[in-house]
Amino acid sequence: MNKNTPITVAYGDGIGPEIMEATIKIITAAGAKLDIETIEIGEQVYLRGNSAGIEPEAWDSLKRTKVFLKAPITTPQGGGYKSLNVTARKILGLYANIRPCISYHPYVSTKHPVMDIVIVRENEEDLYAGIEHRQTQQVYQCLKLISRPGSEKIVRYAFEYALANNRKKVTCFVKDNIMKLTDGLFHKVFDEIAAEYPEIKNETWIVDIGAAKMANTPEDFDVIVMENLYGDILSDVAAMITGSVGLAGSSNIGENFAMFEAIHGSAPRRAGQNLANPSGLLLGAVMMLNHLGQNEVAAKVHNAWLKTLEDGIHTYDIFKENISKEKVGTKEFSDAVIERLGKKPSTLKIIEYKKTVKKEARKSEKKKMLKERKDLVGVDVFLDWSNGSADDLGEMLKKIRSESLILKMISNRGSKVWPNGYKETFCSDHWRCRFVPSHENESVKNSDIVELLSIINDAGFDFIKTEHLYNFDGKPGYSLDLG
Repeated sequence: MNKNTPITVAYGDGIGPEIMEATIKIITAAGAKLDIETIEIGEQVYLRGNSAGIEPEAWDSLKRTKVFLKAPITTPQGGGYKSLNVTARKILGLYANIRPCISYHPYVSTKHPVMDIVIVRENEEDLYAGIEHRQTQQVYQCLKLISRPGSEKIVRYAFEYALANNRKKVTCFVKDNIMKLTDGLFHKVFDEIAAEYPEIKNETWIVDIGAAKMANTPEDFDVIVMENLYGDILSDVAAMITGSVGLAGSSNIGENFAMFEAIHGSAPRRAGQNLANPSGLLLGAVMMLNHLGQNEVAAKVHNAWLKTLEDGIHTYDIFKENISKEKVGTKEFSDAVIERLGKKPSTLKIIEYKKTVKKEARKSEKKKMLKERKDLVGVDVFLDWSNGSADDLGEMLKKIRSESLILKMISNRGSKVWPNGYKETFCSDHWRCRFVPSHENESVKNSDIVELLSIINDAGFDFIKTEHLYNFDGKPGYSLDLG
């Protein structure tokens, strides 16, 4: 007899307790073999003064079980509270967020009846690093961080997912026509790894037109892999155009841990009214059962859920007079699914989950990348300054020169404003001043930059940040400015 698998469960906030109770009731009735450890997370933990929203002892349970089934939580409004989802994903190394987005036509109203997309979202990097600073009275900054290892992990996961699930194509969405270094790296890694999977089609779209195409003709896509922010936004869009965000579950997968959840929020206005649709969390639990190797139970639950949709037993969020037959609450919906355990849909696609043998991901045959030569070739000094025009600032900074560095260019919000700028360009109080060697091909040392900053400070300027300018194997590792 198979042993029960320990999992950690959090009932969350708002509608969370209701939909978790329904989910646990259904999967238990289907024969899921689980030992459940319950932890408290969310609003009440935040309000007790824990800015992370989770108590230290809860981490002990997660480290022990390595599997987390989580209901949505409410994060109190205002500063000082960190997203628990982001925290959990980062601490547990959950680098891949998997969100299937499927239409259930004609039982759930949608303009895209044949949609079947899986979005694979990078979970740890990008703007979700959460590194933000206020630098001047007018300007705030958020850092976008993209790494080669992070990109390689998520892109390879997307291709391995396609291989394991008989998917035919993987598409990459990026914005590397603008963010040529960060998104450019993600695109480059995608092309490198795609070449190792010749049996799977691959393509790349600029994210804006790609998103428009996905919203218009989603049947043209299969698996889409994206950086964190694009994936977060577009997986919600994709779920909505299937008919309802409330029907979408997701998994968060790492090397050693996994977390499963609905993609929607805690909906506190619907809490305690027996109204909420548990489907998103239930489908997250189905993904969990597959992850645990309980594939037969996962298929049993999934097919019973599909049969319930087919029979027109719907919660308020998807109820349509001309489609649905009975409007039910959370408890009644879960009872209806349980009544249909062992049954299969007659119109919707029957689900079969085969036990997969875990195997090593395909390894790159490429030689280990050689370390590139890194040369310091200048520095961008950012100033908080509001005492005149770009030309005024340029004339003042021209007089500031160290023995080895001179001013080359000033930009404001990414547009060059000196020399030869345009008076029509709007400028804030946040200026990037690029200093380069006074003699071409001369090397720069950190001590040169320290000397320059001392001179700038002595001249009465408020420097708020610096960024070193490096060449890697002779190629610039920094962006040019517009203009």
